[in-house]
Amino acid sequence: MENNREDNVQHFLDLIRKSRKGKFKVYIGMSAGVGKTYRMLQEAHSLLKNGIDIKIGFIETHNRKETHELLAGLPVVPRRKLFYKGKELEEMDVQAIINLRPEVVIVDELAHTNIEGSKNEKRWQDVIEILDAGINVISAVNIQHIESLNESVKNITGIEVKERIPDSVLAQADEVVNIDLTADELITRLKEGKIYEAGKIEMALRNFFKGEHILQLRELALKEVASQVERKVETEVIKNKNIRQEKLMACISTNEKTAKRVIRKTARLANYYNSKWFVLYVQLPDESADKIALDKQRHLINNFKLATELGGEVLKIEHTKISKAIIEQAELKKITTVCIGKPRMNFLKIILSTNVFKELLNKLSSSDIDLIILS
Repeated sequence: MENNREDNVQHFLDLIRKSRKGKFKVYIGMSAGVGKTYRMLQEAHSLLKNGIDIKIGFIETHNRKETHELLAGLPVVPRRKLFYKGKELEEMDVQAIINLRPEVVIVDELAHTNIEGSKNEKRWQDVIEILDAGINVISAVNIQHIESLNESVKNITGIEVKERIPDSVLAQADEVVNIDLTADELITRLKEGKIYEAGKIEMALRNFFKGEHILQLRELALKEVASQVERKVETEVIKNKNIRQEKLMACISTNEKTAKRVIRKTARLANYYNSKWFVLYVQLPDESADKIALDKQRHLINNFKLATELGGEVLKIEHTKISKAIIEQAELKKITTVCIGKPRMNFLKIILSTNVFKELLNKLSSSDIDLIILS
């Protein structure tokens, strides 16, 4: 009874906090040059004409003529000047925006890393601060900057994108709009010099802007927006009590690459189902702090950090048996789906030669818990 009362109070507090926060709209695209900044500036003009107090917090036109021309007539918040390594650089002035309290602020380049010495390390953290102050934000990001898609983008383009935003940031958006172009339209824009200056066009066509790359990135962008719509339906439409509410658990080891892959893929699944999820690491006796190699320890901590940034809850359990620990935690946390990495040897051989997977499969199947093996 007491727990129900506390849950009701917490729910009401959450509603109050949500009502005080600013609304968050994100334009998303498959790559640079699709027109996200252009669309934001068009929207800014429309809002201004309708009497909305709107300010430009930060816009990056990349010297694109048609985009730069749209800045005319829009009120811009002056940027903050900082000295870094002997150079004068500029950043968005978060405090000035909060002090001015406009109804809406435009903030470009959501995945941007701020200059050292800034209050927040990342621009998305600046945006959260502005939203918490009750100011509505319109922002933009490319699909390759979403954390859980990092590996998929690397597989498509061969490039690892360093600046990334946690999926949880996009999940906070009240509206996500996909700016879509066909591969041919985007390549035409590139060739016409509307994306990069002349000297960079040929290299871009040979690398990131290959037709097959663009098609795959476009598919990722469309799927991401569809998944965000699905999430909104799940959270805002009354749920059918008879439908099983998913709860996922990613099981990781000290194998850095496999762990990272399992974490990201489980985060994608959790995002799709709009479900709570956990990351379980079972520390065996030979992996105790005094025995584990320092590099493995460091990779493990980084993967815990990645899981937390993606919205997962980390469970670090000391045990002598991995399968038993997984089963115990699955039952304790009422897990519906357990996610593991693909074993490095033939899976059938493992099942036949060891009891670990036998025991795990038998127990999970009898408990109505799904097991997903992620490649």
